[in-house]
Amino acid sequence: MASNSNNDFSDLSAILAKSGSKVITMALAFFFIIFIYSSFSIIAPGNTGVIFNIWTGSLRTTPQGMAWRIPFITQVQSYPTALRTYTMVRRATEGSSVGDDSIDLPTKEGQHIRQDISVTFNTTEDKSAEVFRAFKGADISDIEATFIRRTIITVAQNAAGQMSLSELISSKRNDLQDHIQKSLENELNKMGFHLDKVNLGASHLPESLEKQMQQKMAVQQEAQQAEYELQKQQMLAKAEVAKAEGEAQSNLIRAKAASEANRLLQASITANLIQLKAIEKWNGVLPQVSGGSTPFINIKGPKGE
Repeated sequence: MASNSNNDFSDLSAILAKSGSKVITMALAFFFIIFIYSSFSIIAPGNTGVIFNIWTGSLRTTPQGMAWRIPFITQVQSYPTALRTYTMVRRATEGSSVGDDSIDLPTKEGQHIRQDISVTFNTTEDKSAEVFRAFKGADISDIEATFIRRTIITVAQNAAGQMSLSELISSKRNDLQDHIQKSLENELNKMGFHLDKVNLGASHLPESLEKQMQQKMAVQQEAQQAEYELQKQQMLAKAEVAKAEGEAQSNLIRAKAASEANRLLQASITANLIQLKAIEKWNGVLPQVSGGSTPFINIKGPKGE
């Protein structure tokens, strides 16, 4: 019986040893696969990878594609070299955040409006290490939600606070955008980012201000319409005066022409001309009159014969 028990124990030990060997082999294979898989990172197109060595603190950049790393020793982070846009707007479906994310802008008079804005930026391969160092390896989405967002709001509010409401929404809107562009570019450059473009979208006024602006615009339109009508009447009056002056001048010219024609006609009428015209019209028949004289013009020859 003891011999059988020893044999059973030996068989069980062999089985366990064999099973343990398989488990260890499978575990080693599993860890090897994980090690190999963790040794590579994929840098997406339009990004630059930054590889950070935890032990030495060294940084190196790698372009898009597959990047090799030492698992548990090196950390890899990607930053956009392609243009990336962060949007803050009222419409929930269009912004980078959910809900009304437009910026609250103060005016010089102390009033407030909501402003849609979008900022397009990126980094470069040689600057991406600076971004990693400045933000301690944070992901770009975290950087956008903190630094980028706060900087946009601060710069935009400082620029808007120097302008009146009417300037913000009309006459100096381009100046506001240029001011934000210049200041924001300076702030982003400090952290390794390049600003491409700032775009101001729609401006949203409070309901009370909206009504005031509509009333003001209505008054301005009425004043412009009245000015237009006045100018129109003045132009019509000037046209009538010009027409009358033209007609008077035309009548004067015609009168002068007729007077001159009459003067020339009178100057050309002489006794000889009258006599010649009478001869031209005479039919050769003497008029039948009583009396002894011949009622005809005395015609003399060239020498008075």
